[in-house]
Amino acid sequence: MDPPRTGNLPPEAIALAGRIFDAARQGNIDMLRQALSARLPANMTNEKGDTLLMLAAYHGHADLVKLLIEHGADPNRVNDRGQSPLAGAVFKKEDAVIDTLLQGSADPEHGTPSAFNCISMFKLDEKWKTKFEEAPGRGKAHGTMSS
Repeated sequence: MDPPRTGNLPPEAIALAGRIFDAARQGNIDMLRQALSARLPANMTNEKGDTLLMLAAYHGHADLVKLLIEHGADPNRVNDRGQSPLAGAVFKKEDAVIDTLLQGSADPEHGTPSAFNCISMFKLDEKWKTKFEEAPGRGKAHGTMSS
């Protein structure tokens, strides 16, 4: 694994970024609420292209997912492997996160594999297909790239 590219960032900044990403994984909503209020970029990414939203979604923190979306986090931003937060939530079977992402305009057709592909792979069509077909964000993320 390559070490993260840090440029000329001081060690304190790198350590703070690590704590922010850990907070997203752990669902530390208070820390992230404070950081977002202090203008932390809601679409901040780590060395793998995972956003705070991706980490919160993958680890099952629906309230944090909602907070991040309210602060401008893009629910359709894919990581360096082309994975979307919604597909990650389907993979982990995080129902509350899936609902929150759909309400936040996540596109079930976006990413590789898409969330639609994931529900088929995991035989969850009966549970999610109708909601995915009716999702307000469906088809709106095409052409959205991670950057």
